Amino acid sequence: MTHAEDDRGSSELVVVANRLPVDLVPSGDEGGQPEWRRSPGGLVTALEPTLRARGGTWVGWPGVADAEPEPFDDDGMGIRPVPITADELADYYEGFANATLWPLYHDVVATPRFERSWWDAYRRVNERFADASAQVAAQGATVWVQDYQLQLVPQLLRDRRPDLRIGFFLHIPFPPAELFAQLPWRRPVLEGLLGADVVGFQTAGSAENFRRVAARLTEATADDAPITTDGASGTVTAPDGRTIAVGAHPISVDSGDLDAMAREDATAERAATLRRELGDPETVLLGVDRLDYTKGIDVRLQAFSEILRDGRLDPERTVLVQIATPSRERVEHYAEMRDEIELTVGRINGEYASVGNPVIHYVHQPVPRDELVAFYRAADVMLVTPYRDGMNLVAKEYVASRADGDGALVLSEFAGAADELAAGAFLVNPHDLDAVEDAIVEAAGLDTEEVRRRMDAMREQVLAHDVERWATGFLAALGVTG
Repeated sequence: MTHAEDDRGSSELVVVANRLPVDLVPSGDEGGQPEWRRSPGGLVTALEPTLRARGGTWVGWPGVADAEPEPFDDDGMGIRPVPITADELADYYEGFANATLWPLYHDVVATPRFERSWWDAYRRVNERFADASAQVAAQGATVWVQDYQLQLVPQLLRDRRPDLRIGFFLHIPFPPAELFAQLPWRRPVLEGLLGADVVGFQTAGSAENFRRVAARLTEATADDAPITTDGASGTVTAPDGRTIAVGAHPISVDSGDLDAMAREDATAERAATLRRELGDPETVLLGVDRLDYTKGIDVRLQAFSEILRDGRLDPERTVLVQIATPSRERVEHYAEMRDEIELTVGRINGEYASVGNPVIHYVHQPVPRDELVAFYRAADVMLVTPYRDGMNLVAKEYVASRADGDGALVLSEFAGAADELAAGAFLVNPHDLDAVEDAIVEAAGLDTEEVRRRMDAMREQVLAHDVERWATGFLAALGVTG
């Protein structure tokens, strides 16, 4: 075990995440050297400038199993790779993180599996991340740990470096006590989180769940102060007497950049081309998701099928584009779901399409960001129907990309984004198929004035509350300013 006296680095700010902001990409040439390639994403966009300005370090996995690259400096930001073996990747990541915690934290939409060997790997990898973080952090530094893959790191790090200021942010929902209690290792997970000074969640509901669960399943005590997304937080007092701030810090997107990209002539031209390629339909519906059973792709396909069956939208003048980017395809639930969705798409097209004019265009591949913004601009109605989602940034990306003021959003009330976009979105219960169908039909038939009123309300929220504001707000809660 690494001790503070033995390992103390120079980084005043450390971000710890499952993945680095750069990926190690194997060379295409035999015997060639792998290279580092930047990983786009909101978290990277938000935190890179702050880390560079402070000479901070990002700790994470390089994206390749069994690789052990050396730490390096990336234009003022330290990169500290944490190696993970192929066996650990199967057990820690595909197993415990994504076949145990992910379904459990998403309302048990799929049945979680509780495997002791997976837990052993999760604990071992979390210890490795804690060791790496302890080695790079300066005396009294701030360490910000990200997400469900690393929930043990805060306490493991505190054991190694009690001088540190530690924050943790959960990007997915935190479940109520009745669900979390199913986890055989519930206590060590909670104790891991209680090692932080600040624990942040996407919504007030998740923060309140954590506060109640910590008080119920450990010796911690919790206050009952209201938790809101505008800065009011609650507290949990750990068994060692430390006071932990528990708050809601809803993440967002780089809305200014998306807005600017959407206004470019090239984006408008590409959006117009997309509509022509789709057959110049009257209404374009769009879904953009990782291929994940929590996202409700199945319910929107069923709703669309029944809308066409009942003649509520004309298949000759309506098109649904479903972009489903590959995700965790070695996990059994995901492979099964992909087969089911593709069969459903084929069946609906078989029933309602004409030759050369499918009613559903299904894309199962990554889509470049500029192309995605063009799709957002081309779509009349955005469908975001997860059964459960921590936030769902697609909803916010769509709003930020509608610089023209047009477009309607059908949004699950069980996505964190619903708390912020209620003024303009059509909120639905994704378990209520009739309600989903009604919302889609209403959104598709909305008059221009109402479309703009709703979109203006959502854009005001999303443009003001961008990802930089999220990162700055959380770091301020940790005492990092400037």
